[in-house]
Amino acid sequence: MDPRPQTATPRIRSDVAHNARVWNYWLGGKDHYPVDRAVGDRVTGMYPSIGEVARADRAFLGRAVRHLAGDAGVDQFLDIGTGLPTGNNTHEIAQHTAPQARVVYVDNDPIVLAHARALLTSSLEGATVYIDADARRPEQILRAAQPTLDLGRPVAVMMLGILNFVLDTDEARSIVRTLMEAVPSGSHLVLTHPTLELGGEGNEAAMRFWNENATPPITARSRAEFAAFLDGLELLEPGIVSCSRWRTNPREPEVAQFGAVARKP
Repeated sequence: MDPRPQTATPRIRSDVAHNARVWNYWLGGKDHYPVDRAVGDRVTGMYPSIGEVARADRAFLGRAVRHLAGDAGVDQFLDIGTGLPTGNNTHEIAQHTAPQARVVYVDNDPIVLAHARALLTSSLEGATVYIDADARRPEQILRAAQPTLDLGRPVAVMMLGILNFVLDTDEARSIVRTLMEAVPSGSHLVLTHPTLELGGEGNEAAMRFWNENATPPITARSRAEFAAFLDGLELLEPGIVSCSRWRTNPREPEVAQFGAVARKP
């Protein structure tokens, strides 16, 4: 046995840009390193509307959660790919409308884990917990969520800007299928995903730069590929649209990020 002290390799890398921190930077947060700002600025230079995409995605989350917790009567949320906490997190929005709402956040980024305490606040009537797990392991996520969520009752599965990090489309569809098969009728799937459509053609070079200089790698998908994630589900109006136009002013400028909410029949 090696008698020398064993030092664990740190999971947090401050020398390589990471999506959660760069996204936080674009949203105006404070949880990022110089390398994240440098890469974020470079991507913005190549694709100036990326900040608008980040803000539109966040606003879409708020509208979707308010609808589900209010009109749809859903009081259980499984938010996969949480990202760093900012204002108006899923549990805050849901519990404002339905104080008894129970929210499970899922992420495997060490920076997010370090900030989990900021997420682990809840209304007295509800519950908010954090699971350190990989989106590619849906069975593990479901097992870990069950102490908090009753999978015999409707659940809103939130996957905002996460499937774009699963590069294999068949694997991404399998993840969604496994999750939605585990929840009952009346459950919902909430998705956003970047695309090179909707005016996003200029994003192609930015994505290529990202994949060469940051982690994790990312991919865009077409409307048809995005729609395939929703197979077997009932799309809520207005269907698959730019996330900036989901249940808001139809004249709102489009961003190159699909958004949709669908119900399991």
